[in-house]
Amino acid sequence: MLVHPENPRPGATGGTALDVAAWLASRGYPVHPLVPGTKTPAANCRECTGRRHSPEACPCHGQGRWCHGFHAATTDLDTLREWWRREPEFGIGVACGAAGLVVIDVDAHAGDLPDRQRLLPGIPIDDRVDLTGLQSGFDTLALLAAYRSRPDPCEDASTLRVRTPSGGMHIWYRAPKGGTRLRCSSGSSSRVALAWQVDVRAEGGYIVAPTTRTAAGVYEALPGARLPAPLPLWLTAELVRTGHGDSPVSPALPGGPVGPSAALVAPASLPLPGKRGEAGRRLLSGLLEEVGSCGASPSGTAFSEKLNRAAFTAGGLVAGGHLDAAEGRSLLLEAADRARPHQSRRNVLIVDSGLRAGSDRPIHPKERT
Repeated sequence: MLVHPENPRPGATGGTALDVAAWLASRGYPVHPLVPGTKTPAANCRECTGRRHSPEACPCHGQGRWCHGFHAATTDLDTLREWWRREPEFGIGVACGAAGLVVIDVDAHAGDLPDRQRLLPGIPIDDRVDLTGLQSGFDTLALLAAYRSRPDPCEDASTLRVRTPSGGMHIWYRAPKGGTRLRCSSGSSSRVALAWQVDVRAEGGYIVAPTTRTAAGVYEALPGARLPAPLPLWLTAELVRTGHGDSPVSPALPGGPVGPSAALVAPASLPLPGKRGEAGRRLLSGLLEEVGSCGASPSGTAFSEKLNRAAFTAGGLVAGGHLDAAEGRSLLLEAADRARPHQSRRNVLIVDSGLRAGSDRPIHPKERT
């Protein structure tokens, strides 16, 4: 169970809700109560149950009471003991932003398939691609992972995964440190979404903790890790690309269209992701060395042209599925700032411009040998 590491049986329920809440709080995850038998945050004061008011104006928080869901979440054990003493059957919500969590919420709802261009926002899907059998968030997330030549997050046993009563899955990750804050979204949104039927729980939202029971069933931890792993770089890049950044940042590279020549048509025939990444890094390394060598001279080395060429190549490698977008950008900026540390702002402009231009021309290393 998530609560007791000494009892590793998946889905074991040997502890009380307070035990689970306390275990989470002891690891820095602020928690708040859910209405017994539901996944809805528990209200408290009359103002909240009748007319809505802002969390900042709520008198409950100053009196140590729960209210307004994740706004009241805490790691204070005395407060949690008092809350669950008053209602032992409370479910448990975790405030994702305060806990530093990004949770990929995969839905499996019955419903009509939307237009194919809404399945993976920002990635056109060619009309010749056969989508037979695609029916849930499990399929679209696997589709996105295959397109990026990455493992399916639903199969990621290195991080905490939770089966939901409705048949979906919550994939818990630790948010990137020191980067842009990531925010929530709905997989049915026409504005900000990672994929159809794939929601994101992050800043400004909460997630239901494992062992919480609702009328539909129990949120059950799946076999594998019992703690969240770091959010993979490629997922970080996808979340930024699809507008989940809480503050303006340079966007990650968009992918090319999903068509007959793209990876999604025949995922089974793809080389292993590690080999593809190795080929991309190998091709890029020579260009990065040229950029880095410019540091020996302050001028006369065609630095901008070399950096632009390296960025253009990296963009093509990302579009071709041979390089991670976030990793490529990081390598480029590291080499550029080492050679020209006094112009980091200009380096960013050159790198992002080159990456965007290169993304229109996918590169496959084997084609260049």
